[in-house]
Amino acid sequence: MMTNTFQSATALLGRLLLAALFLPAGIAKLAGFAGTVGTIASVGLPLPAVGATIAVLVEILGAVALIVGYGTRAAALVMAIFTLVATYFFHAFWAAPADQAFVVSLLFYKNIAVVGGLLVVAAFGPGAWSIEGRGASHNGPLVH
Repeated sequence: MMTNTFQSATALLGRLLLAALFLPAGIAKLAGFAGTVGTIASVGLPLPAVGATIAVLVEILGAVALIVGYGTRAAALVMAIFTLVATYFFHAFWAAPADQAFVVSLLFYKNIAVVGGLLVVAAFGPGAWSIEGRGASHNGPLVH
């Protein structure tokens, strides 16, 4: 049986590790916005500037939501959908040249695992060590 402290600590660590993937990526996209727009345009997506803006907002605001544990379930769900869409368009290993297929497939499946982690956060919430969990007592699974 897991203790509340263990659940709270691992939920926080999980949120921080997920945010560690998205926050630097969002900041890099913002800092190199023109390059981000160009990358999105290169795969043929419409309105690349709008897509880049959405990517920056989802990655930065979503990461902050995960870090502080506020709006966590909604943020995790939006981030999971965003990651699935981005993975399809930017890590299409089935369409990659043979010499790149292995690395692209690793990135694809890494992102699928990240989506799994985000869905767990969406399902079970941020845990007690979060803005949402302040003052909540947990006598079992991290469910609010």
